[in-house]
Amino acid sequence: MSRIRAARSAAAALFVLAVGITTAGCGSETPKPTPPPSVSAASSAPAPAKAAAALPASRPVRVEIPAAGVDASPILDLGLAADGTVEVPSVADAERIGWYDKGVTPGQKGPAVLIGHFDTVKGPAVLRNVSAVEVGDTVSVTRADGRTAKFRVRALEQVDKKTFPTQKVYGDTDRPELRIVTCGGELTGGHRPDNIILYADLVA
Repeated sequence: MSRIRAARSAAAALFVLAVGITTAGCGSETPKPTPPPSVSAASSAPAPAKAAAALPASRPVRVEIPAAGVDASPILDLGLAADGTVEVPSVADAERIGWYDKGVTPGQKGPAVLIGHFDTVKGPAVLRNVSAVEVGDTVSVTRADGRTAKFRVRALEQVDKKTFPTQKVYGDTDRPELRIVTCGGELTGGHRPDNIILYADLVA
């Protein structure tokens, strides 16, 4: 796990290159594309007054988002692509969620980041129902050590990929947090121009 801890200190610099985090393969060119996902810019709540105790490092193996009908496993390991951007799941893995393995694991202090497709050229994908998620909903991440990190959604944000909030998503935090990133917005040239980001806090 020393590699994970060392990578955290370099994460901010690396993510300057990662503005287009979920651009590749995110969209649908089918005749009847999935309706565009969207969230309210005002969807947010205060962070909990007291954070749950941080957990030791242990990679995620399963992600459950009941409000969106997500129960995904196993979890993909995602790193950096050759061009310096963060990898995304392939079209073949459209029903799986990936974890950015250069950052912290879910439950550790800091922002753990999960990435999944809303849709691909083959149609709806694992986060097809992201618009159903609301502030206060729960996200459960089962870890390789057998423990389950439970998070509560604090905020949802939809942003243009050209102005992706890199520091807000990947910048270090003083408590265990989770980010889930997917695509949003109307199709433009076969791709969706926005990212939808869920911010959640560890509660148990």
